[in-house]
Amino acid sequence: MKGDPDPGSTRVDAIAVRGGARETRPETLVVEEPLELRLDGVPIAVTMRTPGHDVELAAGFLVTEGIVSDFGLVNAIAHCEQTENAVEIRTEPGAEGVRPPAHRHFFASSSCGICGKATLEALRTLAAPVHGDPVRVDAAVLESLPARLRDAQPLFRATGALHAAALFTAEGELLCAREDVGRHNAVDKLVGWAALEGRLPLRGAILLASGRLGFEIAQKALVAGVPVLAAISGPSSLAVELARENGMTLVAFLRGDGWNVYAGAERISSRV
Repeated sequence: MKGDPDPGSTRVDAIAVRGGARETRPETLVVEEPLELRLDGVPIAVTMRTPGHDVELAAGFLVTEGIVSDFGLVNAIAHCEQTENAVEIRTEPGAEGVRPPAHRHFFASSSCGICGKATLEALRTLAAPVHGDPVRVDAAVLESLPARLRDAQPLFRATGALHAAALFTAEGELLCAREDVGRHNAVDKLVGWAALEGRLPLRGAILLASGRLGFEIAQKALVAGVPVLAAISGPSSLAVELARENGMTLVAFLRGDGWNVYAGAERISSRV
């Protein structure tokens, strides 16, 4: 991968078959590599991710997994000197708001989020509900977001093999977009960006995910204070349950002028 202009992609030779004819040609692939997260010198997680925005990924992981209750307790996040595939997080010594995972070291694949939480209740208690967020979103704004997300996906255009997530204002302004082989990583990178920019909680924001919308994505959005969650693919039953319990607006199958609202329809104006 060394020498590539983008750490998230690499070139390999492949045999392309078109109309019965074969030729060997270079193809661009998304890079998938492990990233170890270390909290105050102790390894706490390994996740398979696309290199790039690793500091944001670590910051978002701290927030969405409830490891830090106040991001101000984080003193530093940086790549380890010995390897680019490890990030060290330093927090305020002895701070009560820093809660290392009970299982010190666990693994997340690029296809799913962190598993193995003791109970669903442990996940549900990470975040405050967003019933009181007064944001309203016009239906036309919602319909415009998938195209804006596609425009912010250079690695997907090059490889066709990534998930993406983006934050928008209620008026449809793109705040930040991130890509990754892991849909949960893309969201953590967004939340990490917001944490590093001092934007948490994300009141009034819309989070759009490119893939399916499972419980973990909904949970991460809720922890970050996002009131409106949307996805181009479909939701899971537990994601819908979480959204309804906590006052989130959840929109899925957002494609053109057709989409479903599963929770919080009162926040969407014009057509709903």
